[in-house]
Amino acid sequence: MRSIFAALGANVTWEASTKLIFIVKGRTTISLQLGSKKAVQNGKTITIAQAPQQINGATMVPLRFVAEALGADVQLTANHTIRITSSEAIAKKAQEAAEQKEQEKAPVVLSTKAIVTKNDTKVVMIMTDVAQGSGVVIGENEILTNYHVMQGATKGSITTLNGKDFEIKGVVGYDKTSDLAVIQTKTPLGIAPVEIGFSAYKGDHVVTIGSPLGFQNTVSDGVISNIVTDSAQLYQISAPIDHGSSGGGLFNDYGQLIGITSSGIESTQANLNFAISSLNIQMLLYDLEDSPPTKIEFLPQELPTSLAGASNDKIRELMEDQFSAIQTTQGTTELKQFDVKRDSEGWLVINAVIEPSFYMVYGGEANQDFRLWAINTGFELRRMLPDDKIQLTVYYDQEFSFEPRGFAADEVTNEGNGKWRVRFPVIEFQGKEKVFVKVRS
Repeated sequence: MRSIFAALGANVTWEASTKLIFIVKGRTTISLQLGSKKAVQNGKTITIAQAPQQINGATMVPLRFVAEALGADVQLTANHTIRITSSEAIAKKAQEAAEQKEQEKAPVVLSTKAIVTKNDTKVVMIMTDVAQGSGVVIGENEILTNYHVMQGATKGSITTLNGKDFEIKGVVGYDKTSDLAVIQTKTPLGIAPVEIGFSAYKGDHVVTIGSPLGFQNTVSDGVISNIVTDSAQLYQISAPIDHGSSGGGLFNDYGQLIGITSSGIESTQANLNFAISSLNIQMLLYDLEDSPPTKIEFLPQELPTSLAGASNDKIRELMEDQFSAIQTTQGTTELKQFDVKRDSEGWLVINAVIEPSFYMVYGGEANQDFRLWAINTGFELRRMLPDDKIQLTVYYDQEFSFEPRGFAADEVTNEGNGKWRVRFPVIEFQGKEKVFVKVRS
């Protein structure tokens, strides 16, 4: 079993006491239990056709479910051989085919000025009732942008370089994992679409066009500093990205769109800015071509307008569904063991537990991401529960076979049988009309 997971680029852990199998790859986490037809993938319970079992001391898992959950392709050949192609192999094959096609076209290298001249009118500014961002024209009235630019919006418009406004009809399709969305305007734009390309290598010169802080169609350039593959392929670029640049275009020296600018990390001198690659863009466009939408509308609202009168269980379910993942520059960590109650002083008290291994490895580097998660989560809770005093705490909780030193007395508990438990707050939020946030590195 382990050799298959290794070939798929996944880590597998067997927990004998609970008979649980944990599989982790990038942002995908799967847990299976011997004898159970229920699997948990990224916090969601899924019914599977076959339960994991042990046969002659070997652990057998439902191969098709696990492989496809990890993004692999599973095929049964004519001679009854099972062939599994990993997501990396699929992406590599697609990239190689795309690169071959690009080489055959033999595009002409352009100057930065020529790249801007070719694409400036094809990048637009997006204004919604909740955010401002950028977008790239890819069709008669279709624009590519970031999912997070459209998240929570109920109306909006786009502004072209010549100042003409077009009302947004809705979202044609999206990929939340890759942070991509295609929107449609109510009327044609009269703008030729960008040319999508796939030629992008570490060290390549790139040009970005976007609208940071509302300064429409600002141009910057840099290089591809790194290429990162997680749940999506990302280009780390030295060209700066600021608020409002999200959804803008990243162009190579042939003037082709190779990415959508997505995020930048503030308070750093390392030029940590990211764009989603054209491979993910093309996958979304293929999906829309295969399954066009029957109705075009804005994204469904993921959070209720109010939680007034909601039970503790209802609030706990919302936390597990919407706030159980903390995205950091080091990866995504999952929160478990949510507990919600109201204490004798009327506070709404919400507790959860962070993945101990993630905190031990990345706790220091992810400090700012933890703080932003607490602020954003607290903001939404205060919006839905404006009359409540809210205390949100995320704990480190781990059992040891020895008594750890250096902790406060109330952070270490002797559980007997040679076991000690360490528990302390990692993220603390308190708020009503004002907020307080504390993060422990």
